[in-house]
Amino acid sequence: MTSSLDATSLETPRLLLRHWRSDDLDGFAAINAQPEVMRYIHDGRTLDRTATAERLANYQRHWDERGFGLYAVEIKETGELAGFTGLAVPTFLPEIMPAVEIGWRLGRAHWGRGLATEAARAVVAHTRAELALRRLVSIHVVGNEASARVMVKLGMSLERETVQPDTGRRVRVYAMDL
Repeated sequence: MTSSLDATSLETPRLLLRHWRSDDLDGFAAINAQPEVMRYIHDGRTLDRTATAERLANYQRHWDERGFGLYAVEIKETGELAGFTGLAVPTFLPEIMPAVEIGWRLGRAHWGRGLATEAARAVVAHTRAELALRRLVSIHVVGNEASARVMVKLGMSLERETVQPDTGRRVRVYAMDL
C-alpha cells in the first residue's frame, strides 16, 4: 500500500482509494440503485440520484470536519468506480458512541473478488500509521455474512449484538484495537 501524507489517496495492487469527484455521481447512483447492494444498508431501500448526491455531500463534509472519511474505490485497470471504503462515525448506533467505523459498499459486479478486504486493509494500515485512533468498529447487519467475513479477515472480533434503533434491524458490532 502506498499513501500520501494528507491521505487524499491510498493504493493497493488493484485499487485506487481516492477522494470523491463530481463525475462519480452517476456511477455511485447506479451502485445505490442495485437492490442486492442496498439490501443490508440502513432500511434496505435503494437510493436515487438525488439521495446519492446528498450522501456524497455528507461524505465530503465528514472529510472536512474530521480529517478522515469514505474513499471512492476505483479499479486501477479500468478506472471504473467500484464503490467505497473508509471511516465514518456511526451515530446511527448511539450505544457504541464514541466510535469510528470502518465500512465498505461495492457494486454487485465487484463482489466475490476480495476487493472489499483489499480496500479495507489499506484503510486499516493507513489508520494505524497516520491517524490517532486506537480502535475501529464495524457494524454487521445480521444476514450479511459476506460483510462479516471481511470483518474477520481484518482481524476484528465480535463485541456485541444489538438492534439498530432507527430500523429495528439486528446488528452485530465487531471491533479491533489498533
